[in-house]
Amino acid sequence: MTAATSLGCENHPGANHRYSQMSIFSRIAMGGLTAAAVSVAACTAAFAAAQTPEAPAASDRITNPVAEFAGIDKITGRIITFDVYIDETVQFGALQVTPRVCYSRPQNEEPKTDSFVEVDEITLDRKIRRIFTGWMFAESPGLNAVEHAVYDVWLKECKQKSDVPAPDATKADTTKADASKPAATEPAAAKPAASPDAEQSDPAEPDTSGTN
Repeated sequence: MTAATSLGCENHPGANHRYSQMSIFSRIAMGGLTAAAVSVAACTAAFAAAQTPEAPAASDRITNPVAEFAGIDKITGRIITFDVYIDETVQFGALQVTPRVCYSRPQNEEPKTDSFVEVDEITLDRKIRRIFTGWMFAESPGLNAVEHAVYDVWLKECKQKSDVPAPDATKADTTKADASKPAATEPAAAKPAASPDAEQSDPAEPDTSGTN
């Protein structure tokens, strides 16, 4: 019965016209939904982009030649600060601290100071053992500090200059001082004294010993 009814509708003169109208309306509706979906997706992407913070440019990062550290001697409770130039090593107690890089941010940005550091320990048998290699963060000193049985070390800040003379300047001053010293002169070798047997009369004087 259903099949017969369906076939009857298809054969009806006005069926094709109504089917065409419904097909057009369906296409318009589908096109509207598609456009609406595209618009909603575009709005969602724009909103997400607006909420995502822009990453700071690499050029905003400042490279510093000096890293300032703080260290504590747990036995005496004494805390000291010391400057270390990049790729130079400074010994604090039984630890040797060597910063490889030290980065900071401009003053108008959120502070972010970090340094890649290598720390070695001088053991009791005079051997050097690496105990730390990684990043230290001045804003979070406890996040990646060096914890030793006797000494702790952490990063304080990165600086453009220091009161401590640079290693190159120290070497240059030493070279200048060595150059200013007068060269040591060796004493002239003493001439050997002529023996009496080797003395001869002056050939320029005539021999008068045989004349009367």
